[in-house]
Amino acid sequence: MDFDLPEELLLLQKTAREFAEAELAPHAARLDREECFSREHWRKLAAMGFLGVLIPESYGGAGLNVLGLTVILEELNRACASTGVTVSVHNSLAAGPILKHGTEAQKAKYLPRLASGEIMGAYAITEPDCGSDAVALKTRATRQGGGYVLRGRKAWITNGASAGVVLVFATLDPALRSKGITAFLVESGSRGFSVGKHEKKLGIRGSETVELVLDDVEVPAENRLGEERAGFRIAMDTLDGGRIGIAAQAIGIAQASLDASIRYARERKQFGRPLAEFQAIQWKIADMGTEIEAARLLAYRAAFLRDLGLAHSRQASMAKLFASEAANRAATEAVQIHGGAGYCMEYPVERYFRDAKVTEIYEGTSEIQRIVISRGLLE
Repeated sequence: MDFDLPEELLLLQKTAREFAEAELAPHAARLDREECFSREHWRKLAAMGFLGVLIPESYGGAGLNVLGLTVILEELNRACASTGVTVSVHNSLAAGPILKHGTEAQKAKYLPRLASGEIMGAYAITEPDCGSDAVALKTRATRQGGGYVLRGRKAWITNGASAGVVLVFATLDPALRSKGITAFLVESGSRGFSVGKHEKKLGIRGSETVELVLDDVEVPAENRLGEERAGFRIAMDTLDGGRIGIAAQAIGIAQASLDASIRYARERKQFGRPLAEFQAIQWKIADMGTEIEAARLLAYRAAFLRDLGLAHSRQASMAKLFASEAANRAATEAVQIHGGAGYCMEYPVERYFRDAKVTEIYEGTSEIQRIVISRGLLE
């Protein structure tokens, strides 16, 4: 069995790494501090083809697969996790479902604009009163004339403030639970659509996280994604892909934590010797490296299965669960290895520590991942 990436993906990895190190890493601390997203970076990401990774060349995209996206996302997140999650959501949770479930008209209308960066994509299922219990969402979709009217609020929406198109999940009847949920492509310029609260966050502060308000937003029937009442299936399938993206994000953060720890351990001296010569530090680095390798293989396998069109929900959840928890352990150890310096903003490990936490929360908490995994094993 060959565990090495093919030559074309190794070249892609090198290209993404060089771009991330040159363009993203020097500005990551500033974007975190200022809590803002860089439009200049967005334009450069588009020029690199990183905004249309899964989109076929016929629609202006790069025409790559999920494994290719996973490779790119690890490198971007290694440099700047805020930029990384913005790109992940845009590709996996916005462009991905349009490509897989959209009509030809929907693909022709949105995919070229997403690939070029003309518009940003977002995904909106979470609400103020329902997160993990997604089937309890309250946003209503009422049939009216030849289309629908949407009313409700969405919470914690990545890319929500800047998105040109948002994949919104609403229910035709809350009593139907999952069987009433329907998916819609809502344009941000629609009357009644507005951005509410901007969240102040612990980490990933250079990405947008906002509340979206839908106040009787009219959506034409041609903007329904998939069939009526098929929204929950679309949402869960989309999240399988998104969880692979967050696994890649976690691996990137963990790798950055390990890289910083190795550099510091070689340079910093205590008791007349570099920290790297002490077994206590060596074992921390050994554990970090081992867990990162394991997480990467889990993510690659999940991506490989998704690319083949095979069942992969359990594998995607395993990848996200293990990678996110490994990232938090790696970031914690990185701070510990740096000692007091790791607690200060002068070194990037304090940002990695803050950024890592959310990987255990969004796109399904670790608890939800364990439910998905156990169900898959016990069926």
